[in-house]
Amino acid sequence: MKSPIIIVNFKTYEEGTGENSVNIAKACRDVGEESGINIAVAPQTCDIYRISSQIEDISIYSQHIDGVGPGSFTGHTFSSGIKSAGATGTLINHSEKRLKLADIESAVSVAKKSELTSVICTNNVLTSAAAASFGPDYVAVEPPELIGSGIPVSEANPDIVRDTVTGVQNINSDVKVLCGAGISQGKDLKAALELGSHGVLLASGIVKSNEPKKALENLISLI
Repeated sequence: MKSPIIIVNFKTYEEGTGENSVNIAKACRDVGEESGINIAVAPQTCDIYRISSQIEDISIYSQHIDGVGPGSFTGHTFSSGIKSAGATGTLINHSEKRLKLADIESAVSVAKKSELTSVICTNNVLTSAAAASFGPDYVAVEPPELIGSGIPVSEANPDIVRDTVTGVQNINSDVKVLCGAGISQGKDLKAALELGSHGVLLASGIVKSNEPKKALENLISLI
């Protein structure tokens, strides 16, 4: 079975804020090194430098960027800024931070200019295909009704994963598909990979766990 990418989204959970973010990132780094699997973290913007300055050899994704550069853009998050803080990639258009199509396109563009890995989050097959046309590195399909539900998309709606892989590949074969929503167990990751995805995007199953390292070890136990 192919080696996946796992992205752990810290959202704005207290369990993933401040020094807690460093502890979870260390667990991700350690399990990644032990298994050879790329386990990336997506902390809050305020914690990107906190993590990058304390932990080496970990992929750090911003939870959002705007399609702007340096200048008069108060309150915006810009790509070269998060890169200088230590980010290596970014989520774009998460269901909790939705963007218009033009804003998604510009965010991908500035991410490429800053050499950041880009992950466009989508909610169905059609939007996934549209996202692929912008040429991101990944499209992550997450039905919003399943996010945080504990019911994995690979179980509740396997066709959306399978059809998204096909739809994205038909538009741009260089774009890889991730799936998210309800992912927490080893069987969920295994099923996601068997459906054709290259990995998963998950949050509460790891970040809210009392033992994040054990939760990660369980997640990768079947691959």
